[in-house]
Amino acid sequence: MNTTDYTPLLLSLKVAGISTVIVFIAGVYFAYVFAKKRFFGKSIIESIFLLPLVLPPTVVGFGLLILFGKKGWIGSFLLEWFDLQIVFTWIGAVIASVVVSFPLMYQSASAAFENLDSRLENAARTMGSSEWRVFWTVSFPLAWPGLLAGLVLSFARGLGEFGATLMLAGYIPGKTDTIPMAIYFAVESGQMEKATFWVVIIVALGFSTIMWLNWWSRRSLQRFKNEHV
Repeated sequence: MNTTDYTPLLLSLKVAGISTVIVFIAGVYFAYVFAKKRFFGKSIIESIFLLPLVLPPTVVGFGLLILFGKKGWIGSFLLEWFDLQIVFTWIGAVIASVVVSFPLMYQSASAAFENLDSRLENAARTMGSSEWRVFWTVSFPLAWPGLLAGLVLSFARGLGEFGATLMLAGYIPGKTDTIPMAIYFAVESGQMEKATFWVVIIVALGFSTIMWLNWWSRRSLQRFKNEHV
């Protein structure tokens, strides 16, 4: 394969990387805030956050198309004021990956923060630490294993996103052809060798990601046991 044939790999890593950064920041923020606060409508908002988990990707993509299309609420605004088109661009692929992977990050972060020992956070507060300092010196480090799990799973989900991406970003060789797209259209055109190549690549990436996460989790657990035995 020549150099240009690796565009799907580079684009997939780019899309998954950017979407993971966005999802991590948003997921950690909302999970922390929601874990500490109780307010009317919280369950409704959380249901909306997790909705992409139970909806078909094409339905999620259709919703995004309605929002970010040229005549959509957000799409028309961006096009008119910033001359920015989302549909049929790699940015659309990033948005699709963010939406479908956010629930995984939010769930992991929410579980991590809710299982924290609040006494440790309160102890830091009684010593004069601000909420910002409590978060970075107590809450975040203690929740890190769960946050890392969400981070890795979000990256893997963004890397393999297909349905919503196809609806919003389409398939444009060299612009929106992520690995899942390349596999689908290679099979559709009868290029089984090419499809097999990309299947091997994405399976290897996914397998390596999960193996690393399992290794890191076991290592962290063993280190924790050694420190507290």
